[in-house]
Amino acid sequence: MNQIDSARQVYLFVHGRRDLEQKAVDALVSNGFSKDKIVSAKPDAVGTEGDYMAMLWMPPNPDHIKIQKITKVEPVKPEGMIGLWKGVSKEDLFTVKL
Repeated sequence: MNQIDSARQVYLFVHGRRDLEQKAVDALVSNGFSKDKIVSAKPDAVGTEGDYMAMLWMPPNPDHIKIQKITKVEPVKPEGMIGLWKGVSKEDLFTVKL
């Protein structure tokens, strides 16, 4: 089991696959993340250093969730669908089967 801080926010990126959102949340919870800390990622609001990103991978037909930890957040001008996440640095931690 990977060491995660269940008190931190988890930003879930579904890449338009809302049909897989509940399945992704269930997979994250079964891997130690707190259900009440999982939120849908939005382009106009980013996490803070130490929070997690959970990304369905690889679009358009994901079969796993890539877990990343936010290591740095820099102010940027929002850009397209990426928005403010453009200024977020992260490190890959592990993957979770979807």
